[in-house]
Amino acid sequence: MFQLQLEPSLKMSRLQRRAIVCTHNRTFLISVLLALLFMSACARAPQPAQSRSKHADWHEFHGTWTATGNRNEMLLEGDRRASIADFNGSLMLAGESRPNVGFRAEAIIFSDSSTGMTGRAVWIDEHGDKVFSVLQGAQGDKKIAGTFIGGTGRYSRATGSYEFSWRFVLQSDDGKMQGESVGLNGRVRVDSSEETSNLGVPQS
Repeated sequence: MFQLQLEPSLKMSRLQRRAIVCTHNRTFLISVLLALLFMSACARAPQPAQSRSKHADWHEFHGTWTATGNRNEMLLEGDRRASIADFNGSLMLAGESRPNVGFRAEAIIFSDSSTGMTGRAVWIDEHGDKVFSVLQGAQGDKKIAGTFIGGTGRYSRATGSYEFSWRFVLQSDDGKMQGESVGLNGRVRVDSSEETSNLGVPQS
């Protein structure tokens, strides 16, 4: 009789041990799943950094464009005038994210006193890489708007815009001119595999 009373007690003890083992196994599996979820979340973490790097491709700048040039003018009906002018000069930029310290700048402008002006400009850096832009100005408005339309080298996919006003400091009767920009500012996005990490830093 004494032995019969002990056997149920022994059986319950074994069941309890099995329950404890099962509990430990479930706890282990849950810990493994949580660890996998944590590692998966860490693997996705760099994605916001990629978005920030894309945003960092925008380079804001301000500066001064000075140039000399020649203008050929045609008189039309009444007081209307049309002219073609070409400018050559330099562009010096400032700003922490400027695309470069300076450029050689060229532009060809067609102006009509009744409709406004339109033109094309090219900025050339010290490596010979070029940035192309379209210039537009409304009739009676001194503000000129530039839109980047690509380029060569690291500027091959350049996009963005800039604006400025132009002030003439010299205009002679034979068509010679000299002037400078006022309030030039804008931003450009350089989306090119050839872009270097030292944008805005003087090159030796």
